[in-house]
Amino acid sequence: MPDIKFDKSTIPDLSGRVLLVTGGTGGIGAEIVVELAKHNPARIYFTGRNAKYAEDTKERIRAAAPGVRATFLACDLADLRTVKAAADKILAESDRLDIMLANAGIMAKPAGLSADGYEVHFATNHMGHALLTKKLLPLLERTADLPNSDVRVIYTTSLGWKNGSLDFKNLNTPMETAIMGRWIRYGNSKLANMLYARELARRHPKLLAFSLHPGAVTTGLVNDLSLTDRMFVYVSMMGKMITPEQGTFNHLWAISAPRDTIKPGGFYEPVGVFSSEEDAVAKERNYNKELWEYTDRELEKWA
Repeated sequence: MPDIKFDKSTIPDLSGRVLLVTGGTGGIGAEIVVELAKHNPARIYFTGRNAKYAEDTKERIRAAAPGVRATFLACDLADLRTVKAAADKILAESDRLDIMLANAGIMAKPAGLSADGYEVHFATNHMGHALLTKKLLPLLERTADLPNSDVRVIYTTSLGWKNGSLDFKNLNTPMETAIMGRWIRYGNSKLANMLYARELARRHPKLLAFSLHPGAVTTGLVNDLSLTDRMFVYVSMMGKMITPEQGTFNHLWAISAPRDTIKPGGFYEPVGVFSSEEDAVAKERNYNKELWEYTDRELEKWA
C-alpha cells in the first residue's frame, strides 16, 4: 500500500464558511465531511441517496464537533429533479457558499439511462454536478466578492479520464458495447468532470475551480463491483490501493493548500501532485467548447 501522507494540522480554520460535499453519506465523502466538521465551519451541507446512512454521518459529526450545523440534502445525481431541489434549498437557506466538493459518483455500472434519459455514468458523474454548479454559481460568485473569501469548486475525477472520449450524439443512449463498455462509459464521464472544471475556471475566474483524483480507494465504489471488476481494479492497481482515510487526503489538501499554489483548472493526483497538462490540453481541444455548450443547453430547463 502506498505511503500517502497529509498533515491534517494544515487544514485551515473554517469559521464562518459554508461547505457542500456531494456523496457525504458513505465512502470517502463521509470521511471528508466528518474531518471538515472538526475545523469549525458555519455549516456543512452534504448530499446522498440514503437517509439512514446520512443519519450515521450526522452522528459522527455530533461526536466529533457537536456545535457544527450539518444538513443532509436527499439528492440522486441521476435525477435532476432532486438535484434542483437540493440546490434550491441551499439558495433559500444560505447567503454564502465557500467550498463545493463535487465528490459523489458511480463506477462501472451496467448500461442504462438516468431518470432524465442520459447514459447513467454521464448523468450521475457529470450532469448532476453540472446542474448543482449552474444553480449555485450566483451564490458562489457573490461569496467570492466578500472580503477575505476563498471560494473553491473541486471536482472528483480519476485517471480514467485519460482514456475517455465524448460522443455527444449518443449521450441519450445506454452506449452499450460488448467489451469493457462499463469502464469506457465511466472514463467518458470522468473526462467530462476534468474538462468541466477547466472550462469553469476559464469562464468564472473568481472561483478556484480544478479537479483531482483521490487514488484507488478500498471503499464500496470498488468493493461493491462484481468479482471480475474487482479483480480488474486490484490487478491493474496492484500496490497502489489506499485506505479510505488516505482517500480523503487529496480533497483535504485541495481545501488547505494556499490558493496561489493551485493552478485554476488543473488536475491533481494524490497528494497535491500537479499532473502534466499535455493530455488535458489535447482533450480540451477536442471537446471543451462542445461539452460546455451541450451541458448548458441541456440544463436550461432546470435553471
